Amino acid sequence: MQIPHLYDIQYTQLSPTTWCATAHVSMPISLHLWDKVSVSLTANILCTYPINFSNRKWQYNTHKSCTSVQKNAQRQRRQQRVGVRQLLQELLATLEINDTLDESQFPYRLNNSKYYVCFSHTSAGDVNNDNPNTMVAVVISHQRTVGIDIETNKVAWHVAQRFYHPDEIILLQALPIDQRDTVVRLLWQVKESFIKINHHTLAQGLGMNYQHLISDIAINLEQDKTLVTLTDNQPLPYQIVVLSSYQTVVVF
Repeated sequence: MQIPHLYDIQYTQLSPTTWCATAHVSMPISLHLWDKVSVSLTANILCTYPINFSNRKWQYNTHKSCTSVQKNAQRQRRQQRVGVRQLLQELLATLEINDTLDESQFPYRLNNSKYYVCFSHTSAGDVNNDNPNTMVAVVISHQRTVGIDIETNKVAWHVAQRFYHPDEIILLQALPIDQRDTVVRLLWQVKESFIKINHHTLAQGLGMNYQHLISDIAINLEQDKTLVTLTDNQPLPYQIVVLSSYQTVVVF
């Protein structure tokens, strides 16, 4: 498998014991010539004269089979999996932490220092795209289990209506559409982060009621802040940080 290249790496310290990093991922471009061009070859004929390729008829096959789409999706997931782990190594090197990741159980932790680790990744664009806009994120914390979610894609309103708590939907419907769309996505990211912390199922976690956060998210959006800090009202309150310029939410 080709090794992804990380660029535009950004590091953020969230507390004395909590750091996160985000990055874009690019892959070396590979030419799948035989997937794109169908050429008819005649066996056992040696051509000793110049061939004018401009006179040849080339057939381009742009159709992607279901198998090709599945393989592309699997390849992207593998790239993302490698990318987030590369980013973790970059973050540890920056912090001068010499440690390795224990992936034997959730939540992930570093073997020696016992920092908690959480990953996230997202890709925007068609699954057929050989080099989509892929971003990865990682957070480590010595404090307790943490969650992170990076998202470049819009969360459709009808999807939110299907999964979100009814009380949240009532508040979201009162917002202007542009603002509502952004709040819906950020709320999804908050929920995804808590799902990783609490190990809920997707449906269970998305159905949790976080209506108390909606007004604070909307107010901070109006102020166009690049970093927003919110506090959850659980018995052991979590800090929720929105890194808007990196399209990332961290819960720690």
